[in-house]
Amino acid sequence: MTYFLMLCTGLLLALANVVQGADTSAGARVYDSCMACHGAGGEGNVTVGGPALAGQHEAYLVRQLKNFRAGLRGADASDARGMQMRGMAAALADDAAVGDVAAYLAGLPQQAQNAKTAGADMRNAENQYNAACGACHGGQAQGNVGLRSPRLAGLDAAYLKLQYQNFGAGIRGSHPDDRLGQQMKMMATMLPSEKDLDDVVAFIVSQ
Repeated sequence: MTYFLMLCTGLLLALANVVQGADTSAGARVYDSCMACHGAGGEGNVTVGGPALAGQHEAYLVRQLKNFRAGLRGADASDARGMQMRGMAAALADDAAVGDVAAYLAGLPQQAQNAKTAGADMRNAENQYNAACGACHGGQAQGNVGLRSPRLAGLDAAYLKLQYQNFGAGIRGSHPDDRLGQQMKMMATMLPSEKDLDDVVAFIVSQ
């Protein structure tokens, strides 16, 4: 019990340090070079495959940017968009710039996506989501900072489906140093069929 409390306290302090040490004004300036793909307000750009970033958990954004910079993500030749993002992340000056832009994006209001659920079996969608995803990503796909699971609500359907398939194919989450990615790679085998995946994606975008 004492170890658990110490672990929780350490996590909270680490998250607090991320927030307190960040300069969101500097982050806004850094983000200028990201708008073409991720939108002026971080709402994403479906046309070019840029996911929404506004309102995403700050710690998750920091981790993914560092993963891109270190080659833990975006190194697979089959992941053209990931490779592009790896180059963009490498252009960030240092860890401070990573923290600044992550804090800026986390503070932006999340913007609703067009929820296209036509043809989805929403009962199956909710059941499959709760069985495979809800324990980590929350009942409403809001994510869980304590489990280091990102918010999924607010991401567009095409991006969600592609990333799940990338995990399943080993295009993402295969690097031995990406422990959380490896965990998600394993989870990307949980849905029985592509129809179930489409239903789960419909559930997520409806949140």
